[in-house]
Amino acid sequence: MIELYYWPTPNGHKITLFLEEAGLDYTLHPVDISAGDQFKPEFLAFSPNNRMPAIIDTAPSDGGEAITVFESGAILLYLAEKTGRFIPADVRGRKTVTEWLFWQMGGLGPMAGQNHHFVQYAPERIPYAMTRYVNETNRLYGVLNRRLAGRAFVAGDDYSIADMAIYPWIVPWQRQQQTLDDFPDLKRWFEAVAARPATIRAYAKGEPLRTRPTVTEAGKKILFGQTAASLDAAAKPAS
Repeated sequence: MIELYYWPTPNGHKITLFLEEAGLDYTLHPVDISAGDQFKPEFLAFSPNNRMPAIIDTAPSDGGEAITVFESGAILLYLAEKTGRFIPADVRGRKTVTEWLFWQMGGLGPMAGQNHHFVQYAPERIPYAMTRYVNETNRLYGVLNRRLAGRAFVAGDDYSIADMAIYPWIVPWQRQQQTLDDFPDLKRWFEAVAARPATIRAYAKGEPLRTRPTVTEAGKKILFGQTAASLDAAAKPAS
């Protein structure tokens, strides 16, 4: 039913978390981002931002032609609406889940991503940038920790797409120069999500692909040297 274009990164894991929780049939198509698979014209045809994950729903609820969706947050919302699961039906509950989904998309993901870049991958050590993004990641951990005080999950009593969006970005907490013991409510939630059978299955799906490094030296040129002109050139079919 769902064709998932994926690589085992935090954004990729979001979607396997949902699919495993919901028990949907899906086929996983690896998109090796360090090899440049995301620039192939057939992938760009339905993921124009040359980023994975992306999905093709071959059996949409309206019974029409296949539907493509790109951007991990949009995919989670689409799948939640398709299945009627992991997002509340009431307006207030839905509002809360959506807020925290967008908090991850606009805050935790980009800031932790810059943390990863400047601490792990940048060819030169830039202390200002490293401190800036490590500290901002720490601030966001604090926001999440306060939110989880007295709550089982981010939006309340029920596991939701907000938790699925946030959890994979906490998994690499050590690489982000954070300490979970500093955030006891976050740590409790993190351990509860990690122990869910669907979480275990979702991460196991990515294990065979982790034998290949996510970022190689050659891959850095692909991932970190993109411009509009380079993307236009990559999208052109070979003559």
